[in-house]
Amino acid sequence: MASATDYRPARNGTSSRFRESVHLIPTPGVERKRPKRYEPLILNVWIVAAIALLMIGLAVALEVALNISYKNNGFAVPERNVFSFVSTQFLTSFFPTLLVAPLALLWGVTDWMIRWYQPYVNLSRNSAPAEESLLLDYIALNKLYTVWVSAKHGHWLLHVSTITALATYILQPLAGSIFQIRQLPFTQDTNVTSISSIGLAPNIAALNAFSAAAGFAEAAVINGLQDPPFIIGGWATAEFAFPENPVLNGSMTANTTAVQTNVNCANPTSQKLDTPGTGNYTITSTSTAGCTVTAQFDPSSSEQQYGVSAVPNCGSTSTNATLQPVMFWYFHMRVDNGKPETRTVFCTPTIRIFDVMANATRPDIPNANLNNGSLINVTSIDEYPKANNVTGSPLSGQAFNGVVFDPSPNSFVAARALTANSGVPGAIFRFASQLPNGPQTTFDDTNGFLDITKHVYTQHLALVAKSIYFVPGNQTIPAKMTSLMPRLWIEPLSGHALAVVLFLIGIVGIVVHFIHSRARRNLYLTSPPGSIAAIVSLTSRSGFGDLLLPYDDEETLRRKLSGLRFRLDRRTGAIVADEHGPADKTDRASTAPLGLPDLPYEPLKTPYDP
Repeated sequence: MASATDYRPARNGTSSRFRESVHLIPTPGVERKRPKRYEPLILNVWIVAAIALLMIGLAVALEVALNISYKNNGFAVPERNVFSFVSTQFLTSFFPTLLVAPLALLWGVTDWMIRWYQPYVNLSRNSAPAEESLLLDYIALNKLYTVWVSAKHGHWLLHVSTITALATYILQPLAGSIFQIRQLPFTQDTNVTSISSIGLAPNIAALNAFSAAAGFAEAAVINGLQDPPFIIGGWATAEFAFPENPVLNGSMTANTTAVQTNVNCANPTSQKLDTPGTGNYTITSTSTAGCTVTAQFDPSSSEQQYGVSAVPNCGSTSTNATLQPVMFWYFHMRVDNGKPETRTVFCTPTIRIFDVMANATRPDIPNANLNNGSLINVTSIDEYPKANNVTGSPLSGQAFNGVVFDPSPNSFVAARALTANSGVPGAIFRFASQLPNGPQTTFDDTNGFLDITKHVYTQHLALVAKSIYFVPGNQTIPAKMTSLMPRLWIEPLSGHALAVVLFLIGIVGIVVHFIHSRARRNLYLTSPPGSIAAIVSLTSRSGFGDLLLPYDDEETLRRKLSGLRFRLDRRTGAIVADEHGPADKTDRASTAPLGLPDLPYEPLKTPYDP
């Protein structure tokens, strides 16, 4: 019996207000098998560390994905939603939320466990007053109030844990807003088929290309048309076939060949209008190269007239009028005084052939189809190196002027020649007439007709070049297609915010739970402390329960337990109380047996006592 008595101290508590019998509890591990310590799985340091590292890994992965999304304009997704029964907006918000929701739940559970354990941690450290032990109930408090109460009591570990749990509330709205499906430009390598190549068209003499180009020039002036497909400014590129599937607002960049036409227009150094009393008027004009040209017309035909004449023996060695420089002339009667007035412009067209990078179609046009072939820009790479009959024999790099032709006995060809000869200067004069105040403004401006002539004549010759300097061909060329494609875009603001929150929660969570595991190392509970049976098992021998009645309210409980400090018995794990400060005299009689005043304390005799 002596050996058993050595493990049972006579008393644990030190209060005269109640009797305790903790010393009667058998010593675990000596007189009976020591029960296994209860440790919630969610508070296991390795479990918490795994969750925290997962969140840190997600934060790092999200930052990497943000960088890739920024560089690549998002991630590829099917052009059509494979889930026809649900919208893409639902998919892009539901699954990210579904991913972070368990993480938020887990941190909420770990915070709940820390709040649950806090009174017991206080008891395991040192003796604590009732307000910080028996009366402390963080579980019943909402998280916001817990933050304030924990700061008030100096429970900083719990304070940080609850703030971390609150921070998880913003994970789901952030996750639900990080993904967007955007129509973004995306470039991919591809091949296209070039369907034309450099070469002199065999049917030039029919003049179909020239009359058609002149007609387009007139239509462009009247209706404000843009350049036709595969033409921009003075560039005419070889045509290439686009992908069969049209794309929205797409463009194609291809390495191809192009003919660059320069009209080289300039004002004359001098010009003179001879106006005899009767008969034709005569315009005499001298170019900057010193070449003089005359043009005659009947002023009685119209008050507004125009035309174009070849400039022979001026720079060009060709005797063919179609390859010579030209002079455009314009005539009208002034509005203010009715006097005749003329303007002339000299042009010497030239052509050059280049290997170019051509960017086709206009993505700025709403709902533009890639197959319209409009050019955005042309960038020359190098001179075209291959031998051909445009820069070589028989044309030897000379440019057709496109407006003056040798006489033809074929009436249809002659009609086409007249169409081109009158159509281009007519389009120029029509352009001037459409300006405010009519053509008078252009006649008054020294460079008025020069600028208009450059624009209209360049468009005309570029369209001519596309028809006569290219022949049908078939060749595969490399290209890059840029089109508006649905891309999974990560919103930078919500993405960075989510990554920061995930990272901070992970780091803070590891630190909090590592410190908390050390804080509860002296806490030895063998069952979850939340059940009534578990609480009774910890306090049934402690004696201070005799001070309390079942119908005591919170204020009464606080008053009756004042003056006591509570701690966990190191031997048994029971909650014991020590007297601290003045006792509550008002309730001593009511808590004594049968309502009588306290009797002197007499320890109960047990078989273990001597």
